[in-house]
Formats: sequence, structure tokens, C-alpha cells
Amino acid sequence: MLYDARGNRYVVCSPELLRSLGIGIAGEAAQAGRERATWADAAIAALCHWPAGAQPVGAKAHRSDGLLVGPFQDSAPFDLLIVNTDGSLAERSGNGLTIFAQSLVYQGRVKGEQGFTLNVHHDKTDAVSPVPVSVEPASADGVQGFWLDLGAPAFGPAAVAAEGAEASRFNARDTWRVPSLAAVNGDWQHSVFVRIGNPHCVTWLDNPEALPSMAQLRAPTLERPLTAIAYAQGDQGLGLPCVAGINLQWAARLGPQQLAARVFERGEGPTESSGTSATAVACAAWQVGLVAAGQVSVQMPGGTAPLKLLEQDGRLTGVRLFGTARLAP
Repeated sequence: MLYDARGNRYVVCSPELLRSLGIGIAGEAAQAGRERATWADAAIAALCHWPAGAQPVGAKAHRSDGLLVGPFQDSAPFDLLIVNTDGSLAERSGNGLTIFAQSLVYQGRVKGEQGFTLNVHHDKTDAVSPVPVSVEPASADGVQGFWLDLGAPAFGPAAVAAEGAEASRFNARDTWRVPSLAAVNGDWQHSVFVRIGNPHCVTWLDNPEALPSMAQLRAPTLERPLTAIAYAQGDQGLGLPCVAGINLQWAARLGPQQLAARVFERGEGPTESSGTSATAVACAAWQVGLVAAGQVSVQMPGGTAPLKLLEQDGRLTGVRLFGTARLAP
């Protein structure tokens, strides 16, 4: 089934469905994650490619932003795998987890008002697996959806295993200059590294008009060098600043507690929206003093993400992301 959340689209499928298609995936999520090289590309080809002749002019090469495989059990906590369209595994996807939570409701595996836990398994060597996420069904502004508890962020090059970054200042706060990004665009001088389950590099710009457009991010002149920066070493990437790759965002302040962002995902490329990227942007904005703790919104081309930043004793102790999902046509 194909779902949409803020312009992010994922196909949700069970391990049993993949096996019925002749794709050999293990019945246990941790093992399936370790063996992803043996089945992930075939799964993407079977379920995420456009049908012959159906790809709209100018559309991305795949009809979805990836594949959500699971659950691997009948009751909570539920294990799943997030498969990027390049066949790699992601540690987190806010919109993907929202979609997976909605699919569990549609399948009758959880009641609409029950909270539950999702465990995301992956094969990255720089992060613990699985990555747990607490999900709470709720409504915001009269819309039924889910609050995802994404935990506390970590900041700085060490948090994302970045190398070669140089100190810089933005809004009178410490940031980092990433030479590979600055070489692509001389205005990209001030970045904040954030790990919120997965690694992010948020680059700050003085105003929203300076944000790259989706058309610019998809043009070869930008997409090729950004792929080399964002993707993991050996998976189209060069491993700088991070050997395991990193999600890229560009952000600017729109107004009080309001931010605008663009996203280039590791393993996926230019993306209309991303829940964890929105979370990283909000955390990075707090780090450089552009927002306070409390409710924050991040506007992306695919939609606006409502978030809550929780602060105690001068540090962020938690971040929550609200999302909704629906079946896509």
C-alpha cells in the first residue's frame, strides 16, 4: 500500500508479501537488516518503481521515497525496516514512522487511542540498532494523527562522526563550516550538526529567499555534488564530512517559532518534506538561538511539521513531532 505524509510517500509491505514475490527476507527484523544487501534492491524494484509508461514528466525516478517493511510480529512493540530507494537502510524517518503507525491502525493491529512503540532496525555501524520511537495517537488543530517521541538531540561533529569541519559563528552562536558544502555554494558557511536518531547537517541562511528551490536541488549541477556529500562512502558518496553519510538541510527563520527548510536526504536525494529533518532543523534553531523551547513549526514544500521542544536546565531533553498520513492515490 502506498501512503502519503506531508508529501513524503512510502510503500508499506509485510515480510510475507515480499516472500510471496520471491524475495527472500528473514522473518526476524534484526537478521533482515543485516542481510539487506541480499533483498533490498529487489524489493525496491518490485514495489517502488513506476509501472511501465506511468512515470509523470519531471517526476522522481521512483513513485515513493522508500519502502517500510513490517511489522515482524502481531503485537507491540513492532519492528520495521526503512529502506531508501538506493537499497540502504535508514535509522529513522518521521514521516515514514507516521505512515507506518497509520498502517497499523488500518490493519487493526492497534486501537486508535492506544500508544505503542516502533523499533527501527538498521545496519549502520555508527548508531545503536534498533532505534525505538514511542507513538501516541492524538489530534492537533482538529486533525487526527500521531505524536512521535524522538528523544533528546545531540549536537556537534562528534555526534554525527563528522570530520574536517571548521568553527564558524551564526547569530552570535557557535556553528561549523563544512568545506565540501561551502565549495558548492559560498553562502553555505554556517551549519549545525544534529543527531536525532539519525545524523543531520543543518545549514543556516539569512532569509528564506536564499533557500535552494526543489528544482535547483534536482538539477545535476547541485544534485551530483550534494549526493557526493550526503550519501555514505561507497554508496555514491565520498564520505566527507561523514563516512556513513548525512542528511542535509538548509533553513531560515520565517517568524517567531516559525522556520522554513529544504531537504536533501542521505540515500534518497531531494525530498519534499522529512519529519526527522524538520526535527533536526527545530533543534538546530534552538541551538543558535532562533527559537525557544515549546511549539515550533517547520515549513517545507511538502507541508508544515508541528513540533514540541522540551527544555530543562538549559538543554533540550526531548523533541516530539506531530504527523498525519493517508492512503495515496
